[in-house]
Amino acid sequence: MGNKPRSSSGRTHRHTDYGAGIRILAEDDLFGLLDSLKEPAFLLILDCVQDPHNLGACLRTANGAGVHAVIMPRDRSVDVTDVVRRVACGAAETTPIVRVTNLSRVLDQLKKAGVWLVGTGAEEARSLYEIDLTGPLAIIMGSEGKGMRRLTADKCDFLVNFPMRGTVESLNVSVSTGICLFEALRQRLAKDVK
Repeated sequence: MGNKPRSSSGRTHRHTDYGAGIRILAEDDLFGLLDSLKEPAFLLILDCVQDPHNLGACLRTANGAGVHAVIMPRDRSVDVTDVVRRVACGAAETTPIVRVTNLSRVLDQLKKAGVWLVGTGAEEARSLYEIDLTGPLAIIMGSEGKGMRRLTADKCDFLVNFPMRGTVESLNVSVSTGICLFEALRQRLAKDVK
């Protein structure tokens, strides 16, 4: 702000380095990160999210909720682009992102490490508000349109949904992510207070 008048004459085009400052971890680094935690793991897994605006919003929400890492498959997922970084408002640079080659294998490894896998699904699912989300946890969100892949859903310990009162059948993946992560945060904060 200040007293200086705005002028376009001083503007220059700057090339953006998409990878600068982004913490992209390998699969092995994920388990080192989990071992270093002093609290129960809190992870977000995005199963083939392809829209950069959705990924950016999910990263921002994950950061706000205190998620320790966001896990995504290398294939069939959007890269962390400049659009993702702008929408994430700094979360892409501060939230660890783990790109994995085989999501199914990583889900099995997380289960062996004691992390509960909670996926989102409309059919045969329990209410999000009935599940204990306070322990070591990974919340899994599916892609736009198709949702979670069948193999991913089969690996989940629980499938959850949340009540819908209107005529729409589903919400945007970034909105659904916010609902799930902040319900988990609400439960975790309530448990810490007791």
